[in-house]
Amino acid sequence: MSSIVTTAAKICCSAAASSTAGARRLHGAVSLAAGVPRALAAASSPAASAFSGRTTPSRSLKRTATTAAAGNGLTIDLRGKRAFIAGVADDQGFGWAIAKCLAEAGCEIILGVWVPALNIFETSLRRGKFDESRKLSDGSLMEFAAIYPMDAVYDTPADVPEEVATNKRYAAAKDGFTIEDTARKVKEEFGTIDVLVHSLANGPEVKNPLLETSRSGYLAAISASSYSMVAMVQKFAPLMNPGGSVISLTYLASERIIPGYGGGMSSAKAALESDTKVLAYEAGRKYKVRVNTISAGPLGSRAAKAIGFIDDMIKYSYANAPIEKELSATEVGQCAAFLLSPLASAVTGHVMYVDNGLNAMGLAMDSQALVREEE
Repeated sequence: MSSIVTTAAKICCSAAASSTAGARRLHGAVSLAAGVPRALAAASSPAASAFSGRTTPSRSLKRTATTAAAGNGLTIDLRGKRAFIAGVADDQGFGWAIAKCLAEAGCEIILGVWVPALNIFETSLRRGKFDESRKLSDGSLMEFAAIYPMDAVYDTPADVPEEVATNKRYAAAKDGFTIEDTARKVKEEFGTIDVLVHSLANGPEVKNPLLETSRSGYLAAISASSYSMVAMVQKFAPLMNPGGSVISLTYLASERIIPGYGGGMSSAKAALESDTKVLAYEAGRKYKVRVNTISAGPLGSRAAKAIGFIDDMIKYSYANAPIEKELSATEVGQCAAFLLSPLASAVTGHVMYVDNGLNAMGLAMDSQALVREEE
């Protein structure tokens, strides 16, 4: 539930490419016909090489796409593509799952990590705590081309309050952490990107009913959870290659009443969905990129648990959704990989529901009103 931030540390995908200021690529493809994303190529990397900002770069990685078995010709192939993903702070949430699915398809991954979470994220990565969840289907580990500190509630350095600028964690980001700073660094080091992922939200008063939400709390939720998407497209779309794609993450509370999801967060998600449609038109015409959002079902990630009732929402979804199972982050990642790939080249301005069908229900199947007394 936090903004985004992360340090300007580099994490090499290829030692051979580390001598140039740009393409460190993972080469592979994800099979759709197989039903579950799987890499079609092989490569391996030592765990210690994942973090190379202050250590020796990893040995060269090269994935060569192989031809799928007969009938498996339809693939998501993102080799040669580069993604910037904002909002990854651990290995549990949707942002991480999206990064992993894109990596399976051969996409180069750049992260923007929320400043207060940056140090612990990098430390966990360096110590191998994420190695198991970094493991791709071919046995290699997901690599990051770079990790930048970023806080999406600040568009430019001029927007940063003095108390934030002098904070120890923020002051450590010498080269900046605003959206503008991060876009500049990505342009300087990589030139262009093809994919932009907005995977962040924050509502300081999310546990407050709307009737008890302050103006500052409401506006903070809008700023961090929806306007941050607008600002990211403003700054990053000029770096995107024609045919690129943008996605964000929304929630059913944008259109349905979800008691407990307060503090202006439902309003922020509604704004995000509306902005998605407008940005699809404006960015589509100006930059030739697509903009979509995924309305994901409840997931028991560390960030979501800050809301307080996420476990109840997971139980509710299981009891009432057409598909009786818990949602996995990977399922959202797979959908994102599709939306971000050329296979979805005609899809833009769309809210894609990935929630086991819960959005379609108009009746709570576990309601006490439906319980019939035995005769």
